[in-house]
Amino acid sequence: MADVFTKEKRSEIMSLIRAKNTGIEKKVFSHLRKNRIHFQRHYSKVPGKPDIAVPSKKIAVFIDGDFWHGYKFDQWRRRIPREYWREKIASNIARDTKNRRALRRKGWKVMRVWGHELVKKPEQTLARIQRFLKP
Repeated sequence: MADVFTKEKRSEIMSLIRAKNTGIEKKVFSHLRKNRIHFQRHYSKVPGKPDIAVPSKKIAVFIDGDFWHGYKFDQWRRRIPREYWREKIASNIARDTKNRRALRRKGWKVMRVWGHELVKKPEQTLARIQRFLKP
């Protein structure tokens, strides 16, 4: 399947996608602040830089976008037009797995939340994150 955009236009579009403070992350951060849950964003002192961390309790939450982090990647990988993207997403999956294992070995509790969960069931997902952060 050919891309509908030129290489330059596709590059421009992809460059606009942010890695931090995405819309779904902001929604979660706002909810947690309203509920007076203290946390650190994008905590860089541990592997993987969790989107939400409570270092004193060794709790980390990753909010992962479905495409970039490979939600059901095996089912749709053949539809991706370029080998570059297949390798990129596969390496993201491997890196995520490595980082979560490293955190768990250090005694951290780790939760992964997919972007589609926050879009389809926001209240339930936010409540699940809140329960995880307040054991």
